[in-house]
Amino acid sequence: MIGLVDGNNFFVSCERIFDPSLEGKPVAVLSNNDGCVISRSQEFKNLQIPMGTPYFQLREAEKYHGLIFRSSNYELYGDISRRIVAVLREIAQDVEQYSIDEAFIQVPIEDLEECHRFGQFLRRRVLRWVGIPCGIGFAKTKTLAKIANHVGKKRPEGVFVMPEDPSAVLATVPVNEVWGVGRRLAPKLERLGIRNAQQLAEKDDDFLLKRFSISLARTALELRGVEAVTADSQHDIAQSLTCSRSFGRPVLDFADLAESVAHYAAQAAAQLRRDGLVAAGVNVYFQYHPEAGPPPREGGFTSTTLSFPAPTASTGDIIKAISPKLPAIFIPGRRYKKSGVLFFGLESTSHQQLQLFSNREDNSRKERLAAAMDDINRHYGRGTLFNLAEGISRPWSMKRERLSPSYTTSWKQLLQVK
Repeated sequence: MIGLVDGNNFFVSCERIFDPSLEGKPVAVLSNNDGCVISRSQEFKNLQIPMGTPYFQLREAEKYHGLIFRSSNYELYGDISRRIVAVLREIAQDVEQYSIDEAFIQVPIEDLEECHRFGQFLRRRVLRWVGIPCGIGFAKTKTLAKIANHVGKKRPEGVFVMPEDPSAVLATVPVNEVWGVGRRLAPKLERLGIRNAQQLAEKDDDFLLKRFSISLARTALELRGVEAVTADSQHDIAQSLTCSRSFGRPVLDFADLAESVAHYAAQAAAQLRRDGLVAAGVNVYFQYHPEAGPPPREGGFTSTTLSFPAPTASTGDIIKAISPKLPAIFIPGRRYKKSGVLFFGLESTSHQQLQLFSNREDNSRKERLAAAMDDINRHYGRGTLFNLAEGISRPWSMKRERLSPSYTTSWKQLLQVK
């Protein structure tokens, strides 16, 4: 059986681990720059406040309804996610992390009741060892496990095992909630009379292939209990990797823009190394605000693209290549709202083509240096070591006025027991 383990209201649940006073209260986590709601406790959901509501619309309700907001603490959430996966790997045969709050597991259990008991045991273990309540769904395929998880999260025991004949369950699931369908595709299916998951499962493969894509045909197969979504089909090497943030305030100085680009490039380079990838080049961009005038000026982007001498994931080499190109895309007098980097031409280091005239000794030294920095930052917390080009005070960084401490990733912010 395939199981999907999903942390309930994950970001809020992470906040509650270290702040029990948040239990039973309407809590929400806000997006970058404290912009809008991206995670809600059940108490917050009960107030009928939808996901994505801008914070400025909730300021009055914050006073009168006792709403509690927290800024996104991605360092904390990422570490709690890692701990959950570690627990799962001690118990399950095969664990495949799908997102920060979801992981697929393989269990050698066919009996439905036994699978349900195993799910309850697993849920108790994660709650006790990590502190995160989870929903767990079991089924024959990943797509069905997704649906089973959705059902399980609404049940008191938090676990649901898809029956041998899932048609009755699938008939209650709107087609737009099926994994792999999405908002854009759902209206097209609905116009053809395919309004729920069961109707999609019953559709002819040739029809889906001709009218839509092989991806949707695979989804239909999965709904019938035929495994069609494999690890390879889900985790092919990405074509690009991006890192960008909106600034906490308008930025006018070139030095601040250059620091932000170096910082985002360093974060993306670290992700490349974690994934065992190198990039052939990068696109760098600045985004600026519109101006009311006089005279009025439209907002827009300015960017540059460059290829590296050889594919790389070395932070130093990447920043060294980017920095000389930035003055050409800087427009003095504009107020900038965002910057970012997008790496392209990604390839695995295990299949990387070596350069005939490359300096292998120099490359080896850079790899060891990057590995040492990564190890230190993993052990002592992100940002313990960084390139000076990334800046120190970083006044341009995104606004997080309600940020909780990084309890598990920073020695300076460890919880103190008195």
